[in-house]
Amino acid sequence: MPTVLKTESPRTFKAKKGNFEQHRNMGIMAHIDAGKTTVTERILFLTKRIHTTGEVHDGEATMDFLEEERKRGITIQSAATFCEWNGHSINIIDTPGHVDFTAEVERSLRVLDGAVAVFDAVAGVEAQSETVWRQANRYGVPRLCFVNKMDRVGADFWACVDQIKTRLEGRPVPIQIPVGSEKDFRGVIDLVRMKMYTFQEEAEDQAYIEDDIPAELLEDAKLHRHSMLEHAAEFDEALLDLFVEDKDPTEEMVLKALRRGTVRMEIAPVLCGSALKHKGVRFMMDAVVDFLPAPTDLPDVEGLVPRTDEKTTRKRADTDPVCLMAFKTIAESTGDLTFVRVYSGVLQKGQALLNTRTGKTERIGRIARMSANKREAIEEVRAGDIAAIIGLKNTVTGDTLCDEDKPIALNKIQFPDAVISMSLEPKKSADRDKLGEVIGKLMREDPTFRAQTNEATGELVISGMGELHLEIITNRIQNDFKCEVTTGKPKVAYKQRLKKALETEARFIRQSGGRGQYAVAWVKFEPVATPGGDLEFVDAIKGGSIPREYIPKVEDGLREGFKSGGQTGFPFVNVRATLFDGKYHEVDSSELAFHLAGVLAFRQASENNIVLLEPIMKVEVRAPEEFIGGVVGDLNSRRGEVNEIDAIGNLRVVRALVPIAEMFAYSSALRGATQGRGSYAMELFEYRDVPNNIAEQILKGG
Repeated sequence: MPTVLKTESPRTFKAKKGNFEQHRNMGIMAHIDAGKTTVTERILFLTKRIHTTGEVHDGEATMDFLEEERKRGITIQSAATFCEWNGHSINIIDTPGHVDFTAEVERSLRVLDGAVAVFDAVAGVEAQSETVWRQANRYGVPRLCFVNKMDRVGADFWACVDQIKTRLEGRPVPIQIPVGSEKDFRGVIDLVRMKMYTFQEEAEDQAYIEDDIPAELLEDAKLHRHSMLEHAAEFDEALLDLFVEDKDPTEEMVLKALRRGTVRMEIAPVLCGSALKHKGVRFMMDAVVDFLPAPTDLPDVEGLVPRTDEKTTRKRADTDPVCLMAFKTIAESTGDLTFVRVYSGVLQKGQALLNTRTGKTERIGRIARMSANKREAIEEVRAGDIAAIIGLKNTVTGDTLCDEDKPIALNKIQFPDAVISMSLEPKKSADRDKLGEVIGKLMREDPTFRAQTNEATGELVISGMGELHLEIITNRIQNDFKCEVTTGKPKVAYKQRLKKALETEARFIRQSGGRGQYAVAWVKFEPVATPGGDLEFVDAIKGGSIPREYIPKVEDGLREGFKSGGQTGFPFVNVRATLFDGKYHEVDSSELAFHLAGVLAFRQASENNIVLLEPIMKVEVRAPEEFIGGVVGDLNSRRGEVNEIDAIGNLRVVRALVPIAEMFAYSSALRGATQGRGSYAMELFEYRDVPNNIAEQILKGG
């Protein structure tokens, strides 16, 4: 066959615009610096949504539109956009790669149908790659893998595929193999069509040459095609028969089988390229259309009838009652901008919908399709689509809006706990009210950012996912909202649990002439093993020793004591409180008395009976081999527990568990220890008991 220069896709599709089967909702997810935003930029250029490409390193990427993102060259907020590819309409969400902004990934994956996991061909599977992969597993999101930066020194496609198997426990199935690597990376072999595509250097129209596979590469290609067909045959009996008989299946048959396996999350097709050089993104978009699910491929949406345990479902169709989830809020001066995913029905301007959390109705004002920070007014949003609503009053991330006559509450989005905190105050006392408003806006936008006033000191304490998270929040308060602030030193967000089980008698008795207050409650307290668990209340009253109407008041008092943090102020976790006996007085007992008896019972149980818990971080450090002894020694000196040391090219990768209290300002220490050549990433692993000697210092304020 003669060599052919092409600028269109090797596959053609017969697609009807507006058809559900031609719709895709996908996210781009990866570790920081793997190239997610560059991939998205190239997609927008390829689909003619933008006419020039901006680079992340120049601070000009379309999807990184916040000032802090442009300055730092990282993605902080997930950003939505849309495009068309071969008759298919595609919504894309570009997510952050830094662990401090993991909530952005969490909420995006909750509403997406599929994802492209981007890997750096040199670094392979990195710390945040594992985190986002687990998040995608939790939300049942099928995915493709794109091995990026194949033209960099040290690129290794097969090592990356192997790490997806071993470290992510995935089932990667290469549907392409690279031709050359590093500076010699020049093309790919398509194992479905058995053609070779050679990239044209710096061809921004993504032109490529389609050719037969050269003889010297044919045997290797056949070997990898055989492996691909073996995986595909698991999902199609007709294909299995042909595979066993060693007959060649049709292209259509292979694509259908691979799609079925991908949608079921049993395999992940793997492609490769170099997004920065416009190599391979076209074929990745073909794979998005070929393998990632349309809304119609997914099961009905499940939820509960509000304020009951009764399950209910919605079909992902225009004909069912409207149901949507708010998954992101941006607070603006003209009203909140709320991103929503419509699961069923048609969302229209002027509609009144029930918010199942508040029980109130919200009227839908303006609706827009978003492309980064640009918006395009639209009249309606159909099932399966993503858009933004302007001006909702009381809707926050995770809320369900639905038809009042057919209510459904969808499963909420789970966000991790904050791990560090610091004090914050305005430089001018006149800005105190303004700061309160700004903090309120930022908390609506970011569910992992928290703020509260310390009752003992009166200072405002903000909490977040890491030093970078709080630094960026503080910069936004000063630069975006023009409110000058001073900050305290970052502190660890400790928690506490009860040390041992005990029973306590709480007597709240007041006599002051006339009617008094009388309540006696016997409560058994036990530490339980639920990670990060709330207070578990057990009503074990028998024989009417406390009248039924007072029991909920005791529970309320116990919860108030639990939330107050006792003498230390740190939040409690993992407590079971069993109310098993008590006394009341016909005249003097009241709801207030039993409420206060509950508060007193918890205070008595926690007095000299607590164990502090600290966040333990899973840390991954990458450094050249000659520095590894110093890196390991330093981690050990920080109460670290080194679990594994791996080699990736000429780098060594150290994986350890370290208390976050020992990791403040670690980046500068690592730079000094590795002559600026080391890097690290960390994420919350679990909470553990603080050693006694350190706990004593913390409780003394040391």
